[in-house]
Amino acid sequence: PSGFRVIDNGHTVQVNVAAGNSIEVMGRRYELVQFHFHRPSEERIDGKQFDMVVHLVHKDLDGRLAVVAVLLDRGAAQPLIQNVWNNLPLEKGDEVAARAPINLNDLLPPQRQYFTYMGSLTTPPCSEGVLWMVMKQPVPVSAEQIGIFARLYPMNARPIQSASGRLIKESN
Repeated sequence: PSGFRVIDNGHTVQVNVAAGNSIEVMGRRYELVQFHFHRPSEERIDGKQFDMVVHLVHKDLDGRLAVVAVLLDRGAAQPLIQNVWNNLPLEKGDEVAARAPINLNDLLPPQRQYFTYMGSLTTPPCSEGVLWMVMKQPVPVSAEQIGIFARLYPMNARPIQSASGRLIKESN
């Protein structure tokens, strides 16, 4: 469980999380810094675009980035996202400290298979060298939860980019 702060940064709803969450990929440890949302998803699986996506942004000690993308598909309400929405600031640029912690495992799908590739950030400056892991299984989010975000950001997704010869690997 982690404390968190929610900011509407003018481009998306961003959640800054307390230290202590990390992933290890190929022997390299990446600390979770923040997560944020896009509508619609900036990723597709077999051509299917999803209602939303959440990007969990991690950074290693050398400043390299690894992003875990969790696709969000219309269905049941997602309690962790509701907790974030309950702490939305009233004004852009304001940051709200949440009273109750969140457990980020609640945001991940039960099946942990993913696609991985080296790509870029999806917002300017769109820097290359980002390790991406896109979870294969989407997580449900309610129409009401999508609607709350859509009122703030009807469309804040980068258009789908070509693979440009990038190698996309699939986990077991």
